[in-house]
Amino acid sequence: MDELMAQLDSKDETIQKESANVLNDINVNQAAQSPPPAQQKKDPKSRYQARQARKAAALVEQYSGDNAENDARIEQETKEEEASIKKVCDELNLEMHEAHGHCLFSAVADQLSILGILPSSQASYATTRAAAADYIAAHPDDFVPFLPSAGGEDAPGAGDAGFMTPAQFQRYCHDIRSTGAWGGEPEILALARVYNVPIHVVQSGTPPIVVHDPAGTPGDPFDKHVKAVRISYHRRMYGLGEHYNSLRPKSSISSKLSDAVDNILNR
Repeated sequence: MDELMAQLDSKDETIQKESANVLNDINVNQAAQSPPPAQQKKDPKSRYQARQARKAAALVEQYSGDNAENDARIEQETKEEEASIKKVCDELNLEMHEAHGHCLFSAVADQLSILGILPSSQASYATTRAAAADYIAAHPDDFVPFLPSAGGEDAPGAGDAGFMTPAQFQRYCHDIRSTGAWGGEPEILALARVYNVPIHVVQSGTPPIVVHDPAGTPGDPFDKHVKAVRISYHRRMYGLGEHYNSLRPKSSISSKLSDAVDNILNR
């Protein structure tokens, strides 16, 4: 599922469709193999399988585009998200740079290169994946409480509190380092600490900028002069997959073109 979700993050329509088809197969196969409802209530493994099937079905249904009302809602949310993120970027004189594949780790690597923290030869998703995984693995007490057991509290092997077992935690760190597993809040926090730099995440909603500061003193996220990794988080802009992009300072040409467009629109 992690690999499929990573592929759904791709902007390549063919890859997205292939991933959706596989998810659909998972849904059909699991539905065919599911035990009677009475057994599902008693068997944690069956409940876990059923939940995975529902998740796959929901993703495929959303991707299929057959629901006109749902499509209209998503289109509206996408426009609102785009406008919200663009507004913040304009205030900070930033422009979006597409992070292709392994989006969070690619976006952070791009920013670390811009800030001079990583040499360009090392600024890749592989470097930041390894850094995040190594840090999380070395600080389990800081992360395990925020990493629910795979599949939720009903998953096979989950503890009473739904936390990862040591084996699951090791697997999690391995997947972050070596696969296309999705990176999120835990990995952002880890990277902020590894490179000792605040990571500012521009998003739609409140707050418009989420600050991860290893020093614990976030300051004003709208201060352009603060040295920080700046990335954007998209829930809708890229179809099914949640996505991160790098936010680079606008070039002088881009800035002038943007100002010219704004002037025309405001006349």
